[in-house]
This record gives sequence, C-alpha cells and structure tokens, in this order.
Amino acid sequence: QLAESGGGLVQAGGSLRLTCAASGTTFSSASMAWFRQAPGKEREFVATINGLSTIRYYSEAVEGRFTISRDNAKKTMDLEMSRLKPEDTAVYYCAGRSDTLPSTTRRLYEYWGQGTQVTVSS
Repeated sequence: QLAESGGGLVQAGGSLRLTCAASGTTFSSASMAWFRQAPGKEREFVATINGLSTIRYYSEAVEGRFTISRDNAKKTMDLEMSRLKPEDTAVYYCAGRSDTLPSTTRRLYEYWGQGTQVTVSS
C-alpha cells in the first residue's frame, strides 16, 4: 500500500517536497517511481529509483529540477521539486514494482497510491 503526501499550491519558481509512504516487507528491493497526470492528459513518467538508490531516471521535463530519493529504513520515497513551473501542475502518483530494475513504463508498475495534487500558479 502506498500513500502520497506533500502536495499543495505554490507559485512558479517555488519548491515542494512530496513523500510516498509504503507498507509491506519488500520495499527495500522494490523499484519506485513518480508519475503525474494533468487534466485531460495521459499519466506520464516523472522519475524512478531502484532499491539501492544507485539508479535514477528522470523525464526530460523535470531533469535538473526534481530529485528522487528514498529511505528504506523508513519505507519512504521523496520527490524534491524546485523551480516549479505552471506546466508541472498535475496529480502526482507514487508507484512501485517488485522488480529490482526501475522502469519508465507505467504499465509495469503493480502498486499505486491515490495521488496528491500539485498546483503551480503563474
């Protein structure tokens, strides 16, 4: 089970930190990711990280502005978002998969949170 928190309203150029809290015993070996879905658009990949935090991938849209991290002892994953833009406005979802290899493909993720709204005003 996954649960996101930390969303909210922020001005363009500002920062937010999202957190995903996980339950279960296999978190440390699971690859985790963030996806987002803007109104009227498909859910898209944002960032992913493997269990050991040795592999991270980012979408081009957020590369250099967002940072994904995890704490296996706390069973949490974070997304630090900076220099936010209005086009970052979306519902952000936490996702997990049992495979140790991270993926940018939505359909490969088995577990999903309910999402948290991020709104960036111009």
